[in-house]
Amino acid sequence: MAVPKLGDELQKPAEVTDDSNSNDKPNLKGDWLNFFLLMLLYTMQGIPLGIASAMPIILQSNKNVSYKDQALFSLVAWPFSLKLIWAPLVDALYIQKLGRRKSWLVPVQYLMGACFIYMGSNIDEWLPETRKPDILKLVIVFFFAKILAATQDIVVDGWALTMLKKNNVGYASTCNATGQVMGVMISSVFSVLLTSEDFSNKYLRIRPDVGGVFTMKSLFYVWGILFILITTLIAIFKKEKDNRLEDDHVKLNIIQTYSLLWDILKLPSIQLLAIALLTAKIGFAATDSVSILKLIDAGVPKDNIMVIHTMMFVVKIIMPLIIAKYTSGPKTMNIYLTAIPIRLLWNISFVAFIYYTPVMITMINGFVNIPIYYYALLVFILAIHDILANIMFVTMTAFFSRISDSRFGGTYMTLLNTLSHLGLAWSKSVAIGMIDFLTFKECSLDHNNNCSTPNLKNVCQTNGGDCNVIVSGYYVETAACTMIGIVWFCIFRIILKNIQTKDSSHWLVNIKKPTS
Repeated sequence: MAVPKLGDELQKPAEVTDDSNSNDKPNLKGDWLNFFLLMLLYTMQGIPLGIASAMPIILQSNKNVSYKDQALFSLVAWPFSLKLIWAPLVDALYIQKLGRRKSWLVPVQYLMGACFIYMGSNIDEWLPETRKPDILKLVIVFFFAKILAATQDIVVDGWALTMLKKNNVGYASTCNATGQVMGVMISSVFSVLLTSEDFSNKYLRIRPDVGGVFTMKSLFYVWGILFILITTLIAIFKKEKDNRLEDDHVKLNIIQTYSLLWDILKLPSIQLLAIALLTAKIGFAATDSVSILKLIDAGVPKDNIMVIHTMMFVVKIIMPLIIAKYTSGPKTMNIYLTAIPIRLLWNISFVAFIYYTPVMITMINGFVNIPIYYYALLVFILAIHDILANIMFVTMTAFFSRISDSRFGGTYMTLLNTLSHLGLAWSKSVAIGMIDFLTFKECSLDHNNNCSTPNLKNVCQTNGGDCNVIVSGYYVETAACTMIGIVWFCIFRIILKNIQTKDSSHWLVNIKKPTS
């Protein structure tokens, strides 16, 4: 048997099955069970993501946490940007009898369940109510949980390309967006609101009591047990298609799979797309990563912010279903590009809203008084933002599903998703980390004291002064990001429109079948 060769130019495109331009219209008849299973798997993936996304809000309500601590915790987002390192292993190594995707899905989700149980045993020590949280330990354990979630994402993205019929592959992005958001919503709401004493006493209890209706410890135990139970049911009852029966099936070893990854990266169309994905999030970095933290700093209760976030999750769940018929077509990038300039302009609304927040809210007898119209404005601003962000996510994911080769779906989809997540991760970490650097302060009693170090702040406060903000880094950063985003749009608008019209030969690396 000859060893399959990688990186060959496409001489016979017919050898590779391409349904991207198929005339078969999407029809979920006979695929509904697979559709809902994918929705469930993406929902499970969203649970650790939701807990991690809620942690910055929980940490920011602790006055002992700085923006540098927040920047450190933002590193937990990086596994989704690094998963490309091990994605070829997921495609190449598996137990045929168990199934190509289940070989990884089952142990990964069991490990996730065990990880949640371990978190439950230690969360009270890592996240005390009064002392400074142990940021480093939280980063380590959430980083590991994100590695497991990223691996599950590789598996499910690859499985979706073969679990659904080929004319229904566009619905994979709907399952991804809706399911993941449901998981994020459930876990983040439970983590913030149901563990809050104020929220529980105000809305969930007849008589006030100490603590929330749930503790973080009990929630982690519940998630752990649910993961183990659901994974066991999937392992027993869900049968996976034999991948050897797939069109043009070729079994590759680990080295060949990594070589395949390199050959995909060498494709000119992929290189252009990679540059776009790595820089696409700069325009929204400050707004997406810092705005909510600035509202908490201004005195808006975290519980109220989470209630509003919960309302936004409903929008995120419904939107992918509404636009599903548009995202399964051949020109999804047109929708993506339409949303970008609107979203960039919407940055201005965040800046104006946060700037006038101190004027709109008042302190009465030591308590924050926030009028109803303030929350109405906040809901409106966040709703438009989340609709635009969700449209961009779903359309881009649908584009990834359309151009990816299903024979190596785990590797191909992971490459594209990794580039997208990497663009988000680095811009978010830099945006949070630069806030303090771009913020300029001055002591109210000494104009020569810029309060730039803890020692200078202590000197100012010891003398009875306050460190007043002269220039807010948030406004500087948002302006810079918006300008960069406008330049990005001008450069990549035509490039992305041209890329989406490319035929299969621009996306596929031909793999010759072994000859006897």
